[in-house]
Amino acid sequence: MKNRKIAPVLLQKSMSKFGRILVLTGARQTGKTTLVRRIFPDYQYLSIEDPVLQNSYLQLSASQWETLYPKAILDEIQKEPQLIESIKATYDQWEEPRYILLGSSQLLLMEKVRESLAGRCTIFEILPLTLPELKTMNWDESVSDSLFQQGLKNAFDGDYTPSFLLDKNYAEKMQAYHHYLHFGGYPAVSGEDETEDEKFDWLHNYVRTYLERDVRDLAAFRDLEPFVQLQHYLALNTGNLINASSIAKQLGVTSKTVQRYIKYFEMSYQAIVLPSWSKNQNKRLVKSSKIHYMDQGIVQAVLNKRGGMTGNEYESAIIAEIYKQAKNAQSTVQFYFLRTFDNKEVDLLLEFPDYYLAFEIKMATKVTQTDAKHLMALQEIIDKPLKKAFILSNDVETKHFDEKTVALHAAMFLG
Repeated sequence: MKNRKIAPVLLQKSMSKFGRILVLTGARQTGKTTLVRRIFPDYQYLSIEDPVLQNSYLQLSASQWETLYPKAILDEIQKEPQLIESIKATYDQWEEPRYILLGSSQLLLMEKVRESLAGRCTIFEILPLTLPELKTMNWDESVSDSLFQQGLKNAFDGDYTPSFLLDKNYAEKMQAYHHYLHFGGYPAVSGEDETEDEKFDWLHNYVRTYLERDVRDLAAFRDLEPFVQLQHYLALNTGNLINASSIAKQLGVTSKTVQRYIKYFEMSYQAIVLPSWSKNQNKRLVKSSKIHYMDQGIVQAVLNKRGGMTGNEYESAIIAEIYKQAKNAQSTVQFYFLRTFDNKEVDLLLEFPDYYLAFEIKMATKVTQTDAKHLMALQEIIDKPLKKAFILSNDVETKHFDEKTVALHAAMFLG
């Protein structure tokens, strides 16, 4: 098993007076249940999907919850959201009970949580494995901070070695990196005992299960075919702008339907929708959002292919990794991309309270100053200082193009 960066955070929060109810949400099969059963062995595990016991749980009073289940993990809580009212009543009447609620549907779970447990719970998102987590071999091996996560702590004031080849962890970072770009970050395909065929079979089954269960939870579709078509279209076009009207014409549905379906992908943790940055009213900036699939393994399963990446797929994989690592670090940074009408583009713009970070992502093995031109012109557009600009690529040499702009191997920075 791979260790998780968030494990000590959950454990510490559970011991505080503000951690009596923890809510863990995220895509199916990201390891939520395994994680909490591992780090909370004294909590009773209750599967709300159990058809025999489900009705019995619904009939318990608050005092019975306090007596029978003072510490419990409630898995797939979105299946019976009225149980959240029972947990709320127990929380309000007694100080000792502690609960962990798990759910794979953000929409159904979060609506009820925000309605009933506001001010009573702490919410965590459990996403697919990051590169530092993929490097671990068991639960007892600590998860290191990547250079990116170190930067989140020290405001990116550190320096970088002149070559990735000098990194003492080069071999293990590259091993995790190659796995991630080939199979993605789901725990089930992270081991070394399964064959490549078995891993891709699992990914195909995951896609089918996602359509049959998660999508059915989100919306009572009579016909899944338009949604399946959009899933395929978005996988083909990951890393591209979203034009709902154009997509709607191709799929034979309305643009509102496309927008709603894309929201479902986002809510079920299959995709990241990057809004365009548009705070400078004096510049003509593209307003459309960009979509990035969360996991490259899932992209390959949807497209029924193995190996090989397009430039857009690589961009999505790296942006998803940055997104996951920021979430694991409990960072509240805001994610954007930026494109002007004269085609100056920044793949990823991270907004902090006092500054920005900018990223250009290239699949190339050699980076030149030409690749940095949009980053080096960015300060004249944005409204706060540009602290640092990074080009992330497959070039092992570290290159400084000015005092703020540096090119690094993606695995060196994120591994």
